[in-house]
Amino acid sequence: MSGKQIYIIGNWKSNKNSQEVKDWFHAIKNIKSDHEIVVCPSFIHLPLAKILCTTLNLPLKIGAQDVSPYSIGAYTGEVAAEQLKEMVEYVIIGHSERRKNFKEDDNILFEKVKRATEAGLKPIFCVPDENTSVPEETHLIAYEPVWAIGTGKSDTPENANTVIGKIKQKYPGKIVIYGGSVTSKNISLFISMENIDGVLPGKASLDAMEFSQMISVVSQI
Repeated sequence: MSGKQIYIIGNWKSNKNSQEVKDWFHAIKNIKSDHEIVVCPSFIHLPLAKILCTTLNLPLKIGAQDVSPYSIGAYTGEVAAEQLKEMVEYVIIGHSERRKNFKEDDNILFEKVKRATEAGLKPIFCVPDENTSVPEETHLIAYEPVWAIGTGKSDTPENANTVIGKIKQKYPGKIVIYGGSVTSKNISLFISMENIDGVLPGKASLDAMEFSQMISVVSQI
């Protein structure tokens, strides 16, 4: 695996208050990594996360958990890609929780990817299997089996590797990572697989020490 760029993208979902965000960043202030490490807080904490990341000189990128399918304008409650680009480099689109809870379909998701790329953001497009359509502009694909999200039950590294291999055959040249109950205890099993370019931890990324440990494990492989 020498020379392979690994992606660790932490999705905080709807968690943490401002003080907890500060505590988290200060707790990981000594981390070092040559890989691509991204953390995705809630919208309201993106400015704070960006400031902390810069002032603490952390080897992290900031990402958003969603983006509006519309441009800037009269869309109450929406956050446009043009607004996000001031604070983030990446944006998660099509997470299984949004597909399920907010009934987001391909039309909406493809429009979100279009808006994100137009603004210079890098979309992380989530898919539940190898048969899900992916927009051409997508920078990075995250395979997340629905049954493994937030359940504590991960897919087997071997099966995840097989599915991701099929996704790569269908979409050559794309970066593809695995998401679904990834922890510091199993991360090495996933990233050691030939086709898996990284991971998208959710719950485990909320704990600063656990997230730091995942980064440490990856750095030692």
